[in-house]
Amino acid sequence: MRQFRLYKFTILILLLLVLLPLLAHRKLLNAEQDAPPTDVHRSRPLLDAYEDFSAMRASDLKMRIEEMLRIKSTVSVELRELESRRQKLQSDISQYNQKIEELKQELLREQTELERLKISVEQAQVAQREAVQRNTPELALPRTLLPSTLPRKMNGVSSGIAAACEMHNCFDHSRCSLTSGFPVYLYDPDVHNVQRAGYDIDGFLKTTLKQTLGYNAHIVRDPKQACIYLVLVGEALLEQDLLRNNRYAAQEAEQQLQQRSTVSSVTTHSPIDIQKLYQLPHWGGDGRNHVLLNLARRDLNSARTNPLLQLNTMRAIIVQSTFERDQFRPNYDLIVPPILGPPGGDVWQECASMVPARRKYLLSFQGELRPALSMQAAVSQPLDDFILEHLKDMSRSATQDQFLLQFQCVPATEVQDADTLPDWTLCGSDSSRKQLLKDSTYALILPPLGQRVSSTLMLARLYEALRSGAVPVILGADELRLPYAETLDWRRAALLLPKARITELHFLLRAVQDADLLLLRRQGRLIWERYLSSVQATVDTVIASMRDRLGIPPRPVPSVVAQSVFNNTFIPLKSEPPVGMDTEPEESLGPIEPPYPSPAFRRNYTILRMHSKEAWNDWMDPFYLYPQLPFDPALPSEAKFMGSHTGFRPIGKGIGGAGKEFSEALGGNYPREQFTIVILTYEREQVLMDSLGRLYGLPYLHKVVVVWNSPKPPLDDLRWPDIGVPVAVVRAPRNSLNNRFLPFDVIETEAVLSVDDDAHLRHDEILFGFRVWREHRDRIVGFPGRYHAWDLSSNNMWHYNSNYSCELSMVLTGAAFLHKYYMYLYSYHLPQAIRDKVDEYMNCEDIAMNFLVSHLTRRPPVKVTSRWTFRCPGCPVSLSEDDTHFQERHKCINFFSQVFGYTPLLNTQYRADSILFKTRIPHDKQKCFKYI
Repeated sequence: MRQFRLYKFTILILLLLVLLPLLAHRKLLNAEQDAPPTDVHRSRPLLDAYEDFSAMRASDLKMRIEEMLRIKSTVSVELRELESRRQKLQSDISQYNQKIEELKQELLREQTELERLKISVEQAQVAQREAVQRNTPELALPRTLLPSTLPRKMNGVSSGIAAACEMHNCFDHSRCSLTSGFPVYLYDPDVHNVQRAGYDIDGFLKTTLKQTLGYNAHIVRDPKQACIYLVLVGEALLEQDLLRNNRYAAQEAEQQLQQRSTVSSVTTHSPIDIQKLYQLPHWGGDGRNHVLLNLARRDLNSARTNPLLQLNTMRAIIVQSTFERDQFRPNYDLIVPPILGPPGGDVWQECASMVPARRKYLLSFQGELRPALSMQAAVSQPLDDFILEHLKDMSRSATQDQFLLQFQCVPATEVQDADTLPDWTLCGSDSSRKQLLKDSTYALILPPLGQRVSSTLMLARLYEALRSGAVPVILGADELRLPYAETLDWRRAALLLPKARITELHFLLRAVQDADLLLLRRQGRLIWERYLSSVQATVDTVIASMRDRLGIPPRPVPSVVAQSVFNNTFIPLKSEPPVGMDTEPEESLGPIEPPYPSPAFRRNYTILRMHSKEAWNDWMDPFYLYPQLPFDPALPSEAKFMGSHTGFRPIGKGIGGAGKEFSEALGGNYPREQFTIVILTYEREQVLMDSLGRLYGLPYLHKVVVVWNSPKPPLDDLRWPDIGVPVAVVRAPRNSLNNRFLPFDVIETEAVLSVDDDAHLRHDEILFGFRVWREHRDRIVGFPGRYHAWDLSSNNMWHYNSNYSCELSMVLTGAAFLHKYYMYLYSYHLPQAIRDKVDEYMNCEDIAMNFLVSHLTRRPPVKVTSRWTFRCPGCPVSLSEDDTHFQERHKCINFFSQVFGYTPLLNTQYRADSILFKTRIPHDKQKCFKYI
């Protein structure tokens, strides 16, 4: 049974082996019949293909292979051509896309330019309407109106009338027109001598005065044109004092004095021959408009310091140091200190440092009453005796304050002349007194004795105290008259006390804080330097005081005449500037305007009438009339819309606005204006051309002044970019960094942007700095900030520091806005020693300007934000890259501090950003600046 089953299984397997191939063969046949004709070769088995190749001959096979290779080569070439065409098409597409983007940018730029043109047209229409509606004259420098005749002959006046003289009844205003410029005539002291025989004027004073007045802009040679006439009457000394080395001249003078011993005692002490005075050619009978100058220098305590006492000088104005109470005519006569300084020039070496505030002695005084008072005179002045006793007790008191109060000279002074006036004489030498005052915080000044309201010795003490930085404490100031009291505010430079305050003197001196003490000391030094320090300062101050009294504007300050580096026949080549280098195409920064110079000399007749105190006590410059001042007042806000709208361009016509309206107008508190760029360069032509080219299209740019510091002229084939505004290339007098701040006459705007030739500032940065400067006109406003750091190792000097810091005290003038007024002060009033140091190091002119502005304003500079660094990355190495550059700047800061007497730089901890910077605003609004 089992075998039968195995047999069946074997038969089944054999059947399957036979049937399965048959079924597979049939299925394949059916598949071949159903397939399309095109698939015959594809469906051929691979074995058939091998059988075909094997059947071919070798030559046919070679030909077949070569044909296939040719096909392959042809296909490869076609593929490479297709790839090249594809790449070219992709490049074309990229170029077209780039061109499309450029066209879009150009469209935005043209749209922006169109908007600027529309704004410019609107601004021009506004300016036209303002010109039509203007009903006020254009003020400028007036035409000079001068008299053409000599003073008329008038009758003389009595002493009683002369004693009551004031400006309204004794001065001829008709000779002094407001537009006259205040002409002054000087009688030559060598020709018109009004001294008695045996007397003559100090030769130094005579010569120096003539030289000094020769520099004064008010002096005229024609007496017919003069407003006032100066007569030098003193200091008159005995000829034996002037010719000490000539024995025979001294004997002759003594004999002449003995012959005149019969003259009355009243006139013996007066060296003035009054008849000679009356016979002056232009005296006019009564001496009106004559100014008698009696300037003390050598003889400080003789009765000859007041030679005009009890002489009838009629209507002449007296200028001297010593006055009796019944002799001095307030607001008519003028008190001046003695001339104890040099003829002129720098005087800073005479001064002591202003710091520290507290010195060795709290109060000092050295003097001796000479000649000694009689018993009757001493009894009649009990208050003075009490004051002396109290001062002696104060010096002996057991306090931590040191006093040096000496009322007797040790060693004793020389015996005084018989005609010496009772007064507190000076002890010791000038150098010993100077050293004592340098060690004194305050200097006590006692009033002259008798009925004098001023004395030469008292004013000499005041002069020496101010020179050494000892704050004057003037006791009995309510009984005195101080120099130039009509214009100088002495309360800002000295402590003025009545005698009754003597018991509270110590308390008051201790109550003054260091800040106030240094303010008093600083103001005292300014007064001394500007008005008292030299013959020139005294003469200029006397003339300015008389002119100020009459309300006549001073002479205009002289500008530096710009000399072009090109001759009259040469026309420099022009080139097209690069467009759009430093501007965003979609950002409009301001309208395109024609050149508009800043209005000049608009306040000729009001500046010294309304701001006389400021001119004399703050600006310290009443001597010249400036085209504009950084201190000019701003109008009230509503005045821009009610009657005083001329020149104003409020944002959004007054309703305000964001970026779009902001870019259409300057706004602010001042009328429209433009700025001038001053570039100092030295033999870097290509760098200069690149910098000039970047200025194309800059709004509010009035002019570019290139100060050519090189002795070599520019190349003839140098192409200057045509930037749409005038470019004045000025030849510098010599290679000096001080030339950066010369007040050239071609600078016609108040705002000046001082930049280095390698500085790279974008348009938005420049305009933002300009807008910020318009709100801080009296300060330096710029980009690169630096600071002065204290040297902790030595503890007595400063270092110049350019590291990153959260404080700064200087803004470098390689990229900064400043007022042209400071360029005048830098060139004419800054001590010459500072400008010499700048030339010595060929460095530090920017530090000097920062010192000057901070010294005058007592304010720090303003740093504005910048988009990127302002340095030119591809420019050659500049002077500032050298290590010695920083060493020299260390020395400059310390030297300048020595010249000024202190370091005027002040620290600041902020910078200016535009108002909407980093402020989220609606999408339909624009920011003031896109990146600032």
